[in-house]
Amino acid sequence: MQHRSNEAYEIIELCLLAGKIMLQSGAETYRVEDTMTRIASSYGIDQSHSFVTPTGIIFSIDGMDPTKLIRISERSTDLQKVTLVNSISRQISSGDISITEAIKQLKEIETSNLAYPIWIQILAAAIASGCFLIMFQGGWYDFLPAFISGGVGFACLVYFHRLVQVKFVAEFLASLLIGILAILFVTFEIGQELDKIIIGSVMPLVPGLLITNAVRDLIVGHLVSGISKGAEAFLTALAIGTGIAVVLSF
Repeated sequence: MQHRSNEAYEIIELCLLAGKIMLQSGAETYRVEDTMTRIASSYGIDQSHSFVTPTGIIFSIDGMDPTKLIRISERSTDLQKVTLVNSISRQISSGDISITEAIKQLKEIETSNLAYPIWIQILAAAIASGCFLIMFQGGWYDFLPAFISGGVGFACLVYFHRLVQVKFVAEFLASLLIGILAILFVTFEIGQELDKIIIGSVMPLVPGLLITNAVRDLIVGHLVSGISKGAEAFLTALAIGTGIAVVLSF
């Protein structure tokens, strides 16, 4: 009986750890719940229940075992971690890995930093800004201003986010700087179309994955998560728009 109870605790810990990593890494709510349910089912627990929101996970199994809750305080986008957790989940389903080994691997994934170096992220944001400008029918003569504005804006977003934990403030300040740089480029005749430069430069700041996940969660019926993610995306867009509006107003 004691052995069974210990095993149930390990299964709950495993499910919560997998769900926590996925939710922190930008996975959809229904994917998190489905993964946790599949892991529990693979170990013979057919009656498991999970409730996932962007800020917490509640998980329980039928019987005398307690319901457990974990808080999610920080969220980012790291789809490689989501892929790795899905891979471990498939190994669990096929019986190729034990509970102890699965927990060990998940803890290694949780503590690992799989993101690209900051300079690569900034370079990618700068290139993307220039490409977005061309996509929005801007001229090649504005590619360099958009490249510089987008790269500097994203670098400032990373820097300000480390200084200020409220992400909306960091996004506001980053977009404010992008607007100032774009106006300076046009003023000194380095760039020509102000609107195209600004639009291209702020695109790396736009919460595309968050908007997509909000819509997908709403479609599958996760109304609480869908609405809360949609509200977060709206606030991010509002912060970006406000930063640009403040610059243009002066």
